[in-house]
Amino acid sequence: MSEIPEQVRAFDLETDVLVLGYGCAGAAAAFEAATGGAEVLVLDKAGGPGGASALSGGEVYLGGGTPIQRACGFDDSPEQMAAFLRAALGPDADAEKIELYCADSVAHFHWLADRGVPFTPSLWDAPAWVPPTDDGLMWLGENSWPFTELATPAPRGHRPTAPDFGGKLLMDVLVAAAESAGVTAQYDTAATNLIVDDSGSVLGARARRYGQTFTVRARRGLVLTTGGFVDNDQMLAAHAPRLLGHTKVSAGTDDGSGIRMAQAVGAAVRHMSTGQAGIALVPGLAARGLVVNGRGERFVTEDTYPGRIGQAALFDQDMDVWVILDEQAFEELPEAERWGVRPAHVAETAGELGDLLGLPPGALTATLTRYNEFAAHGTDPDFHKAPRWLRPLAPPFAAIDVKAGVRPPGRGSARRGTGASVFTLGGLHTTVDGAVLDRTGTPITGLYAAGRAASGLHGAGYISGTSLGDGTYFGRRAGTAAARRS
Repeated sequence: MSEIPEQVRAFDLETDVLVLGYGCAGAAAAFEAATGGAEVLVLDKAGGPGGASALSGGEVYLGGGTPIQRACGFDDSPEQMAAFLRAALGPDADAEKIELYCADSVAHFHWLADRGVPFTPSLWDAPAWVPPTDDGLMWLGENSWPFTELATPAPRGHRPTAPDFGGKLLMDVLVAAAESAGVTAQYDTAATNLIVDDSGSVLGARARRYGQTFTVRARRGLVLTTGGFVDNDQMLAAHAPRLLGHTKVSAGTDDGSGIRMAQAVGAAVRHMSTGQAGIALVPGLAARGLVVNGRGERFVTEDTYPGRIGQAALFDQDMDVWVILDEQAFEELPEAERWGVRPAHVAETAGELGDLLGLPPGALTATLTRYNEFAAHGTDPDFHKAPRWLRPLAPPFAAIDVKAGVRPPGRGSARRGTGASVFTLGGLHTTVDGAVLDRTGTPITGLYAAGRAASGLHGAGYISGTSLGDGTYFGRRAGTAAARRS
């Protein structure tokens, strides 16, 4: 039996399982722990549940032959799903977690549906960040090069039935499920440190609410689902300096507190330098045109998952990028799907446009001439853009400045920045059941983690839906494991 440390003479509260953080991973962990027979308390520093999950597009990356995929006419298998994720989330993606996640993906879909998450059996069949419809399925780069050569393409972005951003709907359903299972929560409550016994086992946590400090004992286990560290510039400077200075994708509470609390009791971390970079371009416009760097050169296929364009733009081009298109490409996309984007420069020739952008003389002309020659024959030997999006561009030409930002529905006006919106991917080293490992690879007794506080499926790559999918699935496993511990 673990002994209470002398400095904690008595705990103020006790519960079987204590969950810190109430985003998608916390809600999933709390639900599974409660349905496993445990008393569950959730603490969250915000004024209510949701976190970054509630602000997200709501996509959950699922495949392997879900009912929504089959209804839309797509065959899929766990093996093909895993082959795609190994390539898209690498290098050094977690192969064991990917294999397990893909093998259980159909079952995880049913778990979400059984909790009440609605999915419409229809497909949004064009590049997009967030479709303007309630279609329940979308492509997330599976049908773009080089992935078409590595796995049989199938769309796997599963969206809750909501137009535009569906994260709030997803979280409303998950929190309602947790509450119906008996989970209780305290908000405006920030955990400050973990409490361990002399053997290093985690007994609970110290927290602060409205200026008062109190302690909570977790009789069976404590689950950290406190998010990443994009809101902590000191941690970014130490681990992921390329993410500094950009728009942060968070609810303002991804301060790395859970990661730091666990490190203080000996936890190991992985992939702390990795991060995702969304780019302020409209995917439907990029696919119809060209994305070029400060040398006037293409550097990525434009019809791929837009987050992949963002990573290449930030990490390889330092966000010195432009979207080049013509009038037809701009007008083909309905105004409602342009998210307020307008060209920054227009010119009658590629040379004139290149001069306006400060590109090397003749560079844009050479790039556009080569692209048009191949597009006229329906091929793209340089970046293998799908024939559907290949068409020679005709003057006048326009350039979109990604630094001008976009205006997603219901998200206020566009604001000028670097053109990148970032969050972290690295975190605590965990097993597939969420047990947090120390620096020798040994589980820390009583401590579990999931979501962006943990290093999940990802290596250096990212695909939309893998945060919500990873968080809910491995959150479930962490909650189950914590509840089973006696």
